[in-house]
Amino acid sequence: DFDRKKKYGIDVWVSNDATVKDYLQKIMESVEEWISAGKISKLVLAIKSRESRETLERWQFDVQLVEEGEKAKGPKSEKTLQMEIQAIFRQIAASVSFLPIVEEKCTFNILVYTSADAEVPTTWADSDPLHIKNPEQVRLRSFATDAHRVEAMVAYRRDPDLC
Repeated sequence: DFDRKKKYGIDVWVSNDATVKDYLQKIMESVEEWISAGKISKLVLAIKSRESRETLERWQFDVQLVEEGEKAKGPKSEKTLQMEIQAIFRQIAASVSFLPIVEEKCTFNILVYTSADAEVPTTWADSDPLHIKNPEQVRLRSFATDAHRVEAMVAYRRDPDLC
């Protein structure tokens, strides 16, 4: 179940399941720490079939540190950052126009790619990259703060009936 909430000035659907919220909270605590320390290079959200365990969609966010020489003349305003985040959210929401309809029950995994010296919670485990065989891929908008640049893309399983 989901609730509609306003984030970055737009309506988004947010899970109200306590187990999911707890899972995401634990992940985000580590992610925030690693991003601040410059120890994260990639975040992946993999949507998988509950029955076959096949990856159906793979949302990838590459995180790069902005080097001193690449930084803008001054910090971006809050309004500018919010507009960039809104543009990404809108593009993600608009992806329903090209993503195949998923009618099976699904689950998801979050993969976090960190540097070798990052302290990883003992309850976490290594995973395969959950790639999709012969995927369609779509690059999404990039986003930059004064410290990081984020490149985004979605890969998805082609609809076999359309191939």
